[in-house]
Amino acid sequence: MSDELNGVPATQIEETGRAIDNDALADAYGRALMLEKAGERDEAIAAWRDVLALDPADHGGATIRLAALGAETPPRRMPDAYVETLFDQHAAAFDDILVEQLGYTVPVLLAEALRKAAPGPYARGLDLGCGTGLTGGALAEFVETFIGLDISEAMVAEADERDVYDGLYVAEAEDFLENIGEAEDDFGLIVATDVLPYIGDPSRLFSAMAGKAAAGAIIGFSTESFEAGEDEPGYRVLPTHRYAHDPDYIAEELEKAGLNLLYNPVITVRMEQGNPAPGYLFLARKS
Repeated sequence: MSDELNGVPATQIEETGRAIDNDALADAYGRALMLEKAGERDEAIAAWRDVLALDPADHGGATIRLAALGAETPPRRMPDAYVETLFDQHAAAFDDILVEQLGYTVPVLLAEALRKAAPGPYARGLDLGCGTGLTGGALAEFVETFIGLDISEAMVAEADERDVYDGLYVAEAEDFLENIGEAEDDFGLIVATDVLPYIGDPSRLFSAMAGKAAAGAIIGFSTESFEAGEDEPGYRVLPTHRYAHDPDYIAEELEKAGLNLLYNPVITVRMEQGNPAPGYLFLARKS
């Protein structure tokens, strides 16, 4: 899926609390994108900073592009406004782009991992970043009651059409888990396929997962991978503008959250320009 946006939503004016010159923003975004593609690094960096100045909420993902260019330290996670806008714009064509064009099979691979290492069954499951419901369909055999959650309202609408969930929410995953309280019972299975590529530091997510996981629950998710250098953080922003994680770093963060690593096979997450994007599946169990 391309991370380039097709335009700037008018709702920015309401969301940022001040008027934004959408024409100026569209021009600035187009210029920054052109310079980046042309390999004009310094000029592109300045142009992306201009974009961010026009749109502090960062619907265009300027902070991530600056990090990918090595101009800024990677943020802990991608801006919510960017992720929501990106997936709202791609929702209608999402399955075709991800499955047919990019060869994405992580939900199927996760189902295979569960059959091998933790088949359940599970009374209650939670699919974080459910998208159009690909994972919900792949894991239906394991879960009696399945809840889906996504930050993109358009994605949730597509998932509703697929009719594989017993309930759907529009929310950011970490906020949802931390604030759901007693409104939902704890979950025996929590999955997050293709969520970590949008979150650099997973410590808050893992802690929140553990907080709503029942004793002995299984946590399953995927990552794109790299091997961190001695002084490098456990995550980085790739040229594709997605996060990759060092598997040892992920294992350490799981342990800190009270989640015991159970199974983590190497996988191909998807294809990028004809080349396989390496990654891992992780299954962990709450103590």
